[in-house]
Amino acid sequence: MIRVTLPTHLRTLAKVTGPVELQVEEPVTQRAILDALEAAYPMLRGTIRDTVLKERRPFIRFFACGEDISHEPADAVVPPEVVAGREPFRIIGAMAGG
Repeated sequence: MIRVTLPTHLRTLAKVTGPVELQVEEPVTQRAILDALEAAYPMLRGTIRDTVLKERRPFIRFFACGEDISHEPADAVVPPEVVAGREPFRIIGAMAGG
């Protein structure tokens, strides 16, 4: 099982109180995780990535094992610690402003 942490506003939208667990088929990639997340929580469609292009929305970042993997290819395999469920796949709302 893959553990995914969401920012507060997306947890509220999805009606969850903590990390969500998803069954994701191999190979486990960012795209596969997000596909599984949107299938399990359809209300999140369009909030994390564009509904047509499937590209990450601005001000959304993905982290795995403490590393920002937001600019990695969507089909790149996530670290084995995430695949094994030892580390979460984190979705973070980036801060902006002055």
